[in-house]
Amino acid sequence: MPLLARAGVRALEDPEASRKLIIGTSDAQLRLVLVRASDVPTYVQHGAADCGVAGFDVLLEHMAAWDQAPLYQPLDLGIGQCRLCVAVPAGFDYAGRVARGARLRVATKYVQATREFFADKGVHVDVIKLYGSMELAPLTGLADAIVDLVSTGSTLRANQLVEVETLRPISSRLIVNPAAFKLKRAQLQPLIAQLEAAVGACASGS
Repeated sequence: MPLLARAGVRALEDPEASRKLIIGTSDAQLRLVLVRASDVPTYVQHGAADCGVAGFDVLLEHMAAWDQAPLYQPLDLGIGQCRLCVAVPAGFDYAGRVARGARLRVATKYVQATREFFADKGVHVDVIKLYGSMELAPLTGLADAIVDLVSTGSTLRANQLVEVETLRPISSRLIVNPAAFKLKRAQLQPLIAQLEAAVGACASGS
């Protein structure tokens, strides 16, 4: 919301206070649709929304499921910067296990991204899907490793886990439906330009 405001787009109601799921803005041609983060790519892919904001971790999970043209990602918004990492208990010989081709049990909610990452490395993994408290999986013997978002690493350290590999740097992206970008370029291009300028201003501290 602060980034939209810097781009000159202001919600007519406070999304935190309103019970509405579609909110008008100061731009008569632009409405905000409030959905769960994991649903944003689906709304944009199917044209229910022309564009959206989604974390790159969410986009990675949806990529394998897309059977249509991939979503256009014109802008990295620089919001929520972190990294998607592999972490293991301190003292676990991760490098040795990988070198030997040993099978690993990996707990994560990022199932597709995890499978693709280890497949590219030629490592066999059993992926265990969890929805939260990933750090608990190695501590209880459920998994050898986890793949999860890491920002400061303090939660990992508190649970005697260490990062061993980074899958991808993560941040929020502006995504656009390809068909909408072609048919509504005149309306969407100015918004993208405004957001790009706002991101640049935030990066420069102005």
